[in-house]
Amino acid sequence: MKHNNPPTTIKLTVDKVSLRAGLYLVGTPIGYLKDISLRALETFMSVDFVACEDTRVTGKLLHHYGIPTKKIKYNDHSNLPARENIINIIEQGQSVALCSDAGLPLIADPGYKLVAECVEKGLYVTSIPGANAALTGLQLSAMPTDQFIFLGFLATKKKAREDYLKRWKDVPVTQVYYESARRIVDSIRAVQTVMGERHVVVARELTKSYEEVLSGTCSELIGRLEAKPIKGEVVFIVSGEGDVKELNDDDILKQLRCEIHEQKHSVKESVRIVMDQSGWPKKKVYEHALTVKNE
Repeated sequence: MKHNNPPTTIKLTVDKVSLRAGLYLVGTPIGYLKDISLRALETFMSVDFVACEDTRVTGKLLHHYGIPTKKIKYNDHSNLPARENIINIIEQGQSVALCSDAGLPLIADPGYKLVAECVEKGLYVTSIPGANAALTGLQLSAMPTDQFIFLGFLATKKKAREDYLKRWKDVPVTQVYYESARRIVDSIRAVQTVMGERHVVVARELTKSYEEVLSGTCSELIGRLEAKPIKGEVVFIVSGEGDVKELNDDDILKQLRCEIHEQKHSVKESVRIVMDQSGWPKKKVYEHALTVKNE
């Protein structure tokens, strides 16, 4: 997620402090540049190097706060020599801050192999907490947060995506995914196909000026997003198994109207879809479908 420039610039004086040689995992804003801690800025100022997913993106953040620390590149495409370079820097008594383009490094972002190797070699590793898109989306979802599971990015291919969702179909806790706006409708359809009618939330462009949180059943959000596509980066939240309310007559009618009038499905196809989602008997759903067709 790229950073979003705030309307005003805060002038801060960030002093260098003495840091222990090691790797510092620094959280950065997920959109709004002011969502960064003073400790993060102090760390960026004080380390010998900042290892960035993209030096251009992090460069804008550092420039905004007047931090001249030298940048080196480290991302998913970085190979063993790149990791060894950072390890050597630390072993020589220097410090390195690792950050992703936005949010917490390692959380669906690069860094795992580097951290694992530092720990294996007994080098100092610590975390400087910061913003995180998955947790921000979860907070705004109004879904249960006492137990949840973060499942990263969904696969781009239909079969792989559905196979992945099948692994989590029976999990009774809130599920949090990352997704792109252009694939979100396909992902909601996949949830509907694999898990049935779930309550889902699409939280996009979090902390940015176009932040938006859409909530509803799979059918409701598919209809809404097909009618008005969205842009930006998405946190996709799915209710856990057993956390879906029983559908009543009004719910069934609403879904049938969506399938028949908005999606332009035949009565037969609409009945099949709603039966699969609700578990209601065919006769009852068909009676409602005839009512909707004749409206």
